[in-house]
Amino acid sequence: MAEEVKEPVMSQNFIHDFIDEDIAPGGQYAGMTVHTRFPPEPNGYLHIGHAKAIFVDFGTAAKYHGICNLRMDDTNPTKEDVEFVDAIEEDIRWLGYDWAEFRYASDYFEDMYQFAVELIRKGLAYVCELSAEEMSANRGDINTPAVSPYRDRPIEESLDLFARMRAGEFPDGAMTLRAKIDLASGNFNMRDPAIYRIKHMSHHRTGDKWCIYPMYDFAHPLEDALEGITHSLCTLEFESHRPLYDWVVDNVSIPYHRPRQIEFARLGIDHTVMSKRKLRQLVEQGYVSGWDDPRMPTICGLRRRGYTPTAIRSFSEQIGVAKADSTVEYSFLEHCLRADLDDTARRVMAVIRPVKLVIENYPEGESETFEIENHPKHPEMGTHTVTFSRELWVEAEDFLPEPVPKYKRLYPGGPECRLKGAYLIRCTGYETDEAGNVTQINAQYDPDSRGGDPADGRKVKGATLHWVDARTALTAEVRLYENLFSDPAPDAGGKDFLECLNPNSLEVLTDCKLEASLAEAAAPASFQFMRQGYFCVDSRDSRPGAPVFNRSVSLKDSFKK
Repeated sequence: MAEEVKEPVMSQNFIHDFIDEDIAPGGQYAGMTVHTRFPPEPNGYLHIGHAKAIFVDFGTAAKYHGICNLRMDDTNPTKEDVEFVDAIEEDIRWLGYDWAEFRYASDYFEDMYQFAVELIRKGLAYVCELSAEEMSANRGDINTPAVSPYRDRPIEESLDLFARMRAGEFPDGAMTLRAKIDLASGNFNMRDPAIYRIKHMSHHRTGDKWCIYPMYDFAHPLEDALEGITHSLCTLEFESHRPLYDWVVDNVSIPYHRPRQIEFARLGIDHTVMSKRKLRQLVEQGYVSGWDDPRMPTICGLRRRGYTPTAIRSFSEQIGVAKADSTVEYSFLEHCLRADLDDTARRVMAVIRPVKLVIENYPEGESETFEIENHPKHPEMGTHTVTFSRELWVEAEDFLPEPVPKYKRLYPGGPECRLKGAYLIRCTGYETDEAGNVTQINAQYDPDSRGGDPADGRKVKGATLHWVDARTALTAEVRLYENLFSDPAPDAGGKDFLECLNPNSLEVLTDCKLEASLAEAAAPASFQFMRQGYFCVDSRDSRPGAPVFNRSVSLKDSFKK
């Protein structure tokens, strides 16, 4: 079930300028409903780049009180699967969107076949027997036209061969159907592109009904036109394909005029890759635990990491819609999450690298409770109760046997420190094991400082420390994540992206001590662990009695505007 999402106002951009022209009096879509679509291929999981496209497609429709279709581009059965279809639906709904109509490209297979037959009858398509390698070798260059010895094949012969292709008489790769356009075109997409190929492979929806499948550049414009799409919004790599899309729609008897295609820059983020092929490789070769690994840029991975729909939509809005490709800092995505969680996440205490603190003058066997605010900026969020006793857990980094300059935490003879919401303490000593590791910190507390303020009003020079009661502490596993790639541009030319992986992208801490109020926490709940960062319950591995928390983002904001 999708959580409630705060809708950012979608700023005016160049796409909307075009649409404003189209729907104005005298425009090509005057009086019509703006109709967009989001057409993913179900051969993998959606990633943050798709989230931007979803924001543009669905957000634009919403801005104009129009509608947006979700269409699965399932024209290639090679790696498509219902698993990915289900995941795509889930991700889009989680982001807070819904579609007017849910379609599949395969809904139109028969229509596309008939349109292809129409092109053959008009002398605008022919069956070619060149192999893929031969077709590439005969493609020509900017000064040399492409060549096909089958271009002048008689119409009746192509019609017969195409029907036999459909009937399954020929093996994969034996023939293609090619559009007859312009072998000398400066746009190589127009040099008689293949529009059908033979693939004897079962389809996730149509089974073995088809053994020929339309190419994307033929199918895509037909799908848009058949659905009455007014504005086909896509990324810049499809700009050179637009003449072919227009040619297809203009040369078949389709009951709708062609949509207007508008291209925008795709999203690039440093320290990551967003090629489905490379993401699949990371999964299949075991570099990550799955498509939803919290280090992955997939929407399901970000969700498991603790990202919120509000943060992702805010990110998509703030980076804007541009005409030129650029790369956004990953730290800005973190900045957007931090801004959301800072406003919404309940504050709790968790000690992730614990060491025992013994308050020597606190009565043995006794305990008490304190009320800790859930959010310092939102008193309406209330408080929660924590227990306190003689033995506590504190962070190992909050103690040094020998202090360094300006160190204001615990060390023997050091300043008084506050235990958050409880008492003032002063370190009196410590114990170690045979290897010299600190195993226990000893301290004395001021009984007259309940709540953390001294009764005599003296100035407290030490830091405020978070802590957890050892008697009621919840033991948990905590996973600390960093960028999956240490190289900011792992996708750059000439690099093996696998060699750019960050060996320190995951640190697992197995003996963390959390306050008892987290015992009932369940995914997707997020919290601020005081002084540590924002953490969420892991949706896959966390269990009652054996909780697992993922660090979503640190408290420190490294993004510089």
